[in-house]
Amino acid sequence: MGWLLRNIRAVLMLAFAASPSSWAATTTCTGKFMNPITDICWSCAFPLKVGGTTIMDFGQEDFDSGVSNPLCACSSPPKVGLSISFYEPARLVEVVRKPYCFPSLGGITIDPGVPAPAHVQARGGKSFYQAHWYISPLMFWLEVIVDNPCLEQNVFDLVYFTELDPLWADSELTFILNPDAVLFANPLAQGACAADCVAATAGFPLNELFWCAGCQGSMYPLNGWVGNHVGAVQASTLIAQRMTNKMHRELLVWGAHGTSGQCGYYPIPLMDKRAYKTQMTYPIPNTKKEDGKCCSTMGRTTVISGAGKEFPYKGEDFAYMLFRKRDCCQGAFGF
Repeated sequence: MGWLLRNIRAVLMLAFAASPSSWAATTTCTGKFMNPITDICWSCAFPLKVGGTTIMDFGQEDFDSGVSNPLCACSSPPKVGLSISFYEPARLVEVVRKPYCFPSLGGITIDPGVPAPAHVQARGGKSFYQAHWYISPLMFWLEVIVDNPCLEQNVFDLVYFTELDPLWADSELTFILNPDAVLFANPLAQGACAADCVAATAGFPLNELFWCAGCQGSMYPLNGWVGNHVGAVQASTLIAQRMTNKMHRELLVWGAHGTSGQCGYYPIPLMDKRAYKTQMTYPIPNTKKEDGKCCSTMGRTTVISGAGKEFPYKGEDFAYMLFRKRDCCQGAFGF
């Protein structure tokens, strides 16, 4: 009996002494395929504007992207038409604890054998997550609008996962992407993020404070380390914002709004925070409207929208649909 008790005690001591990263590495990967009908808040695609006039808005938020002329013209391909504006569900971001775990693919693990750091939640409020980036142009592959040049014509595809990115877990290497971070690593600059938090919660974030992620904290560094972990929803929302910014900084995602976006996409290495709305799709699809809205602008507080979304086992990894602001020239006729 004494031998048995000693072995049980030894096992328990090893279990409690295990590091957070070791625990995360053995975490079961869970998830489910997204239902594009029931798991997406389609009202986030509004308001819809045609020729500068709002056709339908359903009480949804928008910002002035600088398109004021109802008519537009493009040279490649040559066309003249009407200016239209909407929010296109175009990208999906996953934030996970276990490397190579893909909740949006049903909870499968695809491990190529390349070691990658797992989730860490250390004392002092610091945490680490991996992230995955999907192309997900729902309107096109659901054929909501057939053969429309204003929609991104692509298929659902996993195109980027940070486990293979050496910059994602190393803040020193990440400095290559965000050398401007040194300008804002001070209390004054970080204190200004409170204004961004207020603005994002009331409407849209302040694009002038590009180093801020609103109520979630600092946008820098552009990697998976969260310096002030308040909760998993807050941390994963921050990672989703950073991942989007990182893709812009690497010119893997281009702008689609404003007069520059009417005739096609254009490089925008400094992300416009106002151009995106986010909606949680996993573990609990956020389709319940609060004040008539179920999407959040970047930087908005998660105190209300994140309530009850984090829970043990199946509620510790997250996925967010990104609705991208789209200004387009809908050709009436070409030359």
